[in-house]
Amino acid sequence: MKYRVLVSDPLAEEGIDILREFCDVDVNTGLTEDQLVAIIGDYDGLLVRSGTEVTAQVIDAGAKLKFIGRAGAGVDNIDTDAATRRGIIVANAPEGNTLAATEHTMAMMLSLARNIPQATASLKKGEWKRSKFMGVELNDKILGIMGFGRIGREVAKRAQAMQMKCIAYDPFITQERAASLGVEMVPLDELFRRADVITVHTPLIKETRHVINAETIATMRDGVRLINCARGGIIDEKALADAVASGKVAGAALDVFENEPPTDSPLLGLDKVIVTPHLGASTVEAQKNVAVSVANQCISVLSGGSAKYVVNAPMIPAEQQALVEPYAMLAQKMGSLLIQLVEGRLESLEITYGGEAAGLPNTKFVTRVILKGMLDPILQVPANIVNAEFVAKERGIRMSETTTEEAQGFKNIITITAKTDRMTETVSGSVSGPNRARIVSIGGYMTDLTPTGHVVISRHTDKPGVIGKAATILGSVNVNIAGMQVGRNKPGEEALMVLTVDSAVPADAMDEIKKIDGIHTAKHAEI
Repeated sequence: MKYRVLVSDPLAEEGIDILREFCDVDVNTGLTEDQLVAIIGDYDGLLVRSGTEVTAQVIDAGAKLKFIGRAGAGVDNIDTDAATRRGIIVANAPEGNTLAATEHTMAMMLSLARNIPQATASLKKGEWKRSKFMGVELNDKILGIMGFGRIGREVAKRAQAMQMKCIAYDPFITQERAASLGVEMVPLDELFRRADVITVHTPLIKETRHVINAETIATMRDGVRLINCARGGIIDEKALADAVASGKVAGAALDVFENEPPTDSPLLGLDKVIVTPHLGASTVEAQKNVAVSVANQCISVLSGGSAKYVVNAPMIPAEQQALVEPYAMLAQKMGSLLIQLVEGRLESLEITYGGEAAGLPNTKFVTRVILKGMLDPILQVPANIVNAEFVAKERGIRMSETTTEEAQGFKNIITITAKTDRMTETVSGSVSGPNRARIVSIGGYMTDLTPTGHVVISRHTDKPGVIGKAATILGSVNVNIAGMQVGRNKPGEEALMVLTVDSAVPADAMDEIKKIDGIHTAKHAEI
């Protein structure tokens, strides 16, 4: 049988040549959604980059589709849930551009240290101003690496070869794992204080948006240099421009911006800021690597095999779906909540299946879903049920999975305990029907929380007035409280408050809640 594959975005010829040895290939780029829907029913495979939006409508029209491949790391332009429901394998090529992004970071760092772009422009204008472009040596400088994934680790190797001392921040890399690579793991505020050069390699999520801002820049060394080849929006561009203009920041090098192209960015007019138009993955080798990777995976899947970098998988075997799926849905929500409650670097996870949950035919699947819920929000490349265990192991996170007949008064219970270098937190949940799952305990306090939407969770001294003050603050910022629960062990001691709210809580409002007399900790989470 001759398979047909559609390539709907520009792809390196090396990848297309591999495909043509196995199947019929049509290269048809620039299609609208309607045009793609009209023709996709004829194809067994679809290969894209970032230009094609593979929507649920496209997937539903792909009656023969067995594989969707993304020649690159991100899959945000592919509706993976819709593909999963249809049993279509989605795969990407996350490692193809690692070295390209790493080398671009190093090029930016060296250019920043020696003012190479500025000196080049000056000389080409006929000037000879050597003293104007006095640089600094990177030897013996401290490099702060925000995010210690694949690219961060490769940057560290090269920086160490130049005799730089590397410190890093990553909440999902253990001290032991980093030490084995000769890198010291530190809290983010310490990295900001100590580093001579800071390079960003984290995903853009709620917690990292504008994490480099006027306040954090003020804590940095005078003359610090900043590099961002990861994601726009992690650095507050206005705050950075002000810091460069004042001399607090000696220079910056950016490949990514909040808005691309960055026509109105205040950074473009500053001589001490080096900019490139999102070139991190733009090498001949990287584009060849991702094209070859995704082409080989396509052929493997169409031949009845597997893909190396699957980002989804058939959720549950059909015969197990009715039993396992409610637990899996609860498990992912529990993992997502737990990672938002803990602080510090995750070191270990203990997962216990109790009562009827201990007899599930596929606890391994549920464990992977828990990991996906915890890891997915904070990684550059999303975690999935295929790679979740590998990602956790790569980051040195210890895991244990146990079963017990004890269910703490419920028919079934799943308990997750997360230990970080700063704290321990526990969340338990139970399933009582196909569409009824609850989080029944947080930190040992009983709750009855529907795992969806926005919540405010605090620990406080059990005394009059504390909850009322928190409610008043939420009301002042127009956040409506939909429900409230309070758990306690003894009157007058510590209690747990869970407020279900209708919308996200502004950060300044959460800061005010944390200042209330009697509040010990307070967190906003979106489940």
